Parts: sequence; structure tokens; C-alpha cells
Amino acid sequence: MKPIAPSELIINSRGAVYHLDLRPEELAPTVITVGDPGRVAEVSKYFDQVEHKGEHREFVTHTGRIGQKRITVLSSGIGPDNIDIVMNELDALVNVDLDTRLPKKELNSLRIIRLGTTGSLQKDIPVDSLVASTHGLGIDNLLHYYKMEPTTDEVNLLDAFCSQTQFHHLSGLPYISSAAPSLLGLFVADLYHGITITAPGFYGPQGRVVRLGLKHPQFVDSLTQFRHGMHRISNMEMETAAIYGLGRLLGHQCLALNAVVANRVSQTFSQNVQAAVEKLIQRFLQTFADDL
Repeated sequence: MKPIAPSELIINSRGAVYHLDLRPEELAPTVITVGDPGRVAEVSKYFDQVEHKGEHREFVTHTGRIGQKRITVLSSGIGPDNIDIVMNELDALVNVDLDTRLPKKELNSLRIIRLGTTGSLQKDIPVDSLVASTHGLGIDNLLHYYKMEPTTDEVNLLDAFCSQTQFHHLSGLPYISSAAPSLLGLFVADLYHGITITAPGFYGPQGRVVRLGLKHPQFVDSLTQFRHGMHRISNMEMETAAIYGLGRLLGHQCLALNAVVANRVSQTFSQNVQAAVEKLIQRFLQTFADDL
């Protein structure tokens, strides 16, 4: 097997992966990703100990411990393109020998949990509630650059989605991937569940109108109305499908949990986004301390 070329996996002068500026020993087996760099400290303030802090571009990392359990919180930035960097470099840290540039013979599986904000697409999922994503359905094109085979159930969901929304005629084929069942099962009692749409932008791709008109003005309504068996689309944001898809391909366990800060049906917005995010952080960390 040939080593991975320096142009393909960039390692900086301190032996860290380039964009995240992390070395393998600075990463914990459980990784929280947050979009906002400022939210990293809002998570790590609950750590009993912080052993590493780093920052490069929009990627801020704090690694520490809660009790005896090691945990990392990392800002991913916004959008599927950033997730492509984050997921591949996280995987390289645990599954590539950075000295020899060869994949390890025994591969490691990270637990990667997104704690984000989102807009609800259902009237009965109000602002300030929490949503766990059963699936990420990408209307961006990131996963089309990788070899990915959906399960039979996922194919059926995609077929139903395309049939009901006609999305494939609007902007190309979507993709879908599922949450890790072992993680999703820990967040049942007090969270809404549903399919999360991952969009490649915040305004037009999510059906928002400021000054520019939309090519497909009824698209968001079609997402709200989608049904397939017990499945419906709960919310829309910009990262989950990319995390789920790349996580599956790389062998990691992934889950996305989001605080609802906007309801696109009732056109309402949270009066206290910080409190909603704080509730999400506390909910996850309590489960981490008790069950992970």
C-alpha cells in the first residue's frame, strides 16, 4: 500500500492535521461538533478538566474530561463543505498513522454528536424544543463525490421523497443516511424525532426570501407535507446529512441533536436562543455522564 501523499493529507509542522490543527493525542473518542466557534466554551465550561485548547481558522477545539470520561468539543463552522473537512480529518487522526501516512490495520470508531440549531418544518415542533435526527437527507451534493450505498429502507425513503417533492427535477438527486441506533436510543423521552434536511445554504436553499425570488417557491411546503409511513421531515439545517453520510462510510457512530430556534410554518423565532442551546448542551452532557 502506498503512503497517502502530502498533497492529499496535509500535516503541519507540529505533526497535526492541517485544518483542525489537532494531533491524535489531543482528540477524545467522543466528539461534540458545534457550528459556532463561540459555543465551544459554552460546552467545555461543564468539563471537570480541560487538557487541551486549540484554534485554527473557524475550528476551535477543547478536549477534557467529565469524571473519568474524555470528551472533545470542536467547532465545525457552517455547511457541508466544512463537514467534509472535519469528518475526514477526525478520521485521519484515529485511523491513519501520521508518521508513515498509512491507514492503520485496526480501525477506530469515534462517537460524533452534533449539537446545533435548526428551523422546524412542523407546526407542532415549537421553538425552544429539541430534535433528534433519525436520518439526514442531503439536498446538497457532497456525498455524490463518495461511493455510498443506501440501505433498502433508505432507498424507499428517498424514492418517496422524490415522488412527493419532485426534488430530483429541481436540483438533482438527494442522498440520505441514518443516525447510529445506539446513540439515537438514548434520546427518546423528551425530544422530537424526524428526518433532518441538510441544505447547502441558509437563504434560497432553505426557501427564505429577502430580495431574491425563488425558482421553486413551494419547496418548503412540500417538505412539511412529506409523509412515508411513520416518517416525516422535522427540521432543516446545514450539517446533519453530511455528518451521517461520511460517518457511515468511515465507520463512526453519529447523531445530530438540535435546538429549534425558528419555526418555518408559524414563522416564529426563539426569544432566547442562548437558553435553548444551553438546554440542549445540558441534556446531552447529562446523558454522556450517565450512559456513554
